[in-house]
Amino acid sequence: MTVDANAVFLVLVFAAVFAAAQGLIGIFTSAAQKRVVNRRLKVAEKVDGGISALVVELRKQRGLTAAGKKEGRLRWLSDLIVASGLPYDQRKWLTYAALAAVAGGGASAFLTRNLWLAPAGALAFGVGLPIMFLRFTANRRSSALGFQLPQALEIIVRSLEAGHPVPTAIALVGREMADPVGTEFGMAADEISFGATLEQAIERMAERCQHPDVDLFAATVRLQERTGGNLTGLLKLNASTIRERHKMRLKIKAASSEGRASASILTAAPFIAVGAIMAISPNFYGDVIDDPVVKWTLLGCVVWIGIGNLIMRRMIDMRL
Repeated sequence: MTVDANAVFLVLVFAAVFAAAQGLIGIFTSAAQKRVVNRRLKVAEKVDGGISALVVELRKQRGLTAAGKKEGRLRWLSDLIVASGLPYDQRKWLTYAALAAVAGGGASAFLTRNLWLAPAGALAFGVGLPIMFLRFTANRRSSALGFQLPQALEIIVRSLEAGHPVPTAIALVGREMADPVGTEFGMAADEISFGATLEQAIERMAERCQHPDVDLFAATVRLQERTGGNLTGLLKLNASTIRERHKMRLKIKAASSEGRASASILTAAPFIAVGAIMAISPNFYGDVIDDPVVKWTLLGCVVWIGIGNLIMRRMIDMRL
């Protein structure tokens, strides 16, 4: 049997390129993870003035006051900003929102040839888009937090079994784990070093995270602080409970995946069809598009679709 030299050469080239790509992906991934793990440490390197200055700076970056309270904004907006975990810079955020509003208003006026719709586009892009981005970031961070929390609790348990005090075990999680758990536990450890009690630090962490599993952890710590007991055993049980709740959420998501996919397809189908018709035959609706009855009917259909999607989302939104 003869072997084609060109085929062998191509296979070796493919293998070399594939190995190089895997190596580069691994390097960039590990570098990104290292940056995430060291994010709080980088803040500590830039801050002078000891643990008090570090605590104040970390709080300000989360949109909190120097005392750890939420600033005087709308309550839901403050909760969303803190839960997103994004570095808060009011001037920068307002600048981005203003640019988005100008872009949205200009795009609406240009596409519709109607200046009266420019304020609606500016409002949608300047207010709605940032809120949607914050909500998306907060939900993604919440999912990562729920996945990492059992591992963090197991690290604390092993540290306590090795004889370390509780603040040291919490600080270990802040040093060894990636965001978001690493940052949250690191801030709790810094607040304990700053003079807060364990219960106060964990309670503030629960207020920042706004996650039911973190609330369960905070309730466990609060119960142990007030009534006593074996904290190691309670945290073991806590970690097992959180894992089971996470599994149940995944089962619910898998069971409802077909329905959610069908809802997405049925919701997108009318808009795709109208867009295709307008692109293929722009004058297809030319005779009736200016009729007020048609306009209000289309608006009613869009609102009805939105209400239907909201109802279906509430039906499958099971919180454990």
